[in-house]
Amino acid sequence: MIHQLLPLPGLDGIQRLVAPVPVDGQSIQDRFEAFHALNPWVLRHLETLTADAIERGFQRIGIGMLFELLRYRYGEATRGDEFRLNNNFRSRYVRLLIEDHPEWRSFFELRALRSA
Repeated sequence: MIHQLLPLPGLDGIQRLVAPVPVDGQSIQDRFEAFHALNPWVLRHLETLTADAIERGFQRIGIGMLFELLRYRYGEATRGDEFRLNNNFRSRYVRLLIEDHPEWRSFFELRALRSA
């Protein structure tokens, strides 16, 4: 079964930046947690895309590919960061995916975090 991304409710007329996440003095992890709290749908859609890729037979999945698919489909939907889907958050999302779905560990390459 091919998983389809669900439409996001209430995207019509969404404001470009709502409650921006402050950057000064905050770690990437702090900014990620604030962004994730404002955009919980991102993880759900990454889960859907990952499940679909696995079902299609992918042996390896790049979080970059998943981010670009989300950007293409929902780029205007995120809130709270200057960048709609900040590349600095990719590694954090992979870790959440693996935390929630340990069986997916072999599909992603994890590297050490360079900054907190």
